[in-house]
Order: sequence, then C-alpha cells, then structure tokens
Amino acid sequence: MRSRPVLVYDGDCGFCTTSARFAERRVGPRCDIVPWQFTDLRALGVTPERAAYEVLWVTPPGAVYGGAEAVAKALLSAGGAWAPLGAMLLLPGVRWGARRAYRVIAAHRHRLPGGTPACAVPRRS
Repeated sequence: MRSRPVLVYDGDCGFCTTSARFAERRVGPRCDIVPWQFTDLRALGVTPERAAYEVLWVTPPGAVYGGAEAVAKALLSAGGAWAPLGAMLLLPGVRWGARRAYRVIAAHRHRLPGGTPACAVPRRS
C-alpha cells in the first residue's frame, strides 16, 4: 500500500500540467503529483477514461475522488491557508457550485492559458 495520496492529472494537457506545477510549487499538497500517462492506473484502481476526464485524488487505501473534490482534498492536505478553501469546497451548498465550475473549466481547458487542442476533454461514455 502507498503511504501518500496521489494527485493524478492529464500530462498531455498544457493547462493541466501548468496547474499541477503551480500546485506543486505554491500550494504544496502532501501527495505525489503524477500525470496519468506515466502512472500505473490499474494499481490505483482508476480507468484511463476517468483519468482523462478529470483530475483525481487517490488515497493510500484506494478511495478515489475526482474533479472539484480532488482539488478540495489537495488543498486540505496542503494545510495552512489552503485548508479552509479546501474545506469550503466540500460544504454541501458550495460543493454543487464547485462541481459545476470544475466541469466548465475542464470542458474549456483547451481554450485556457497553456491549453492546446490536445487538452480537449473526451466526452464521457
């Protein structure tokens, strides 16, 4: 079993890679941050389709959180000033809005700074 959570992102997406590097440098979540293309997804209990669709937070016991919840978990793990923001994203009234905002950003990430046509999110089956 792993000893640290893993934050899995789309390494083919410039926007996602820039966001992951920002999190690594400025936020400092207590986790391993890895692109799904270079990760043993099967060992994490994740499909390539899900990993391409959204950022994932995988706990050492194997619980998987996606999208806005994954972002919230990463912020909580960072502690300090980031933890209250992560906790807020998980509040029942805010969670819905955070999920919607995440989906809008993910759907348009190829248009955001650093994004390219390769960043387009595949449609979920």
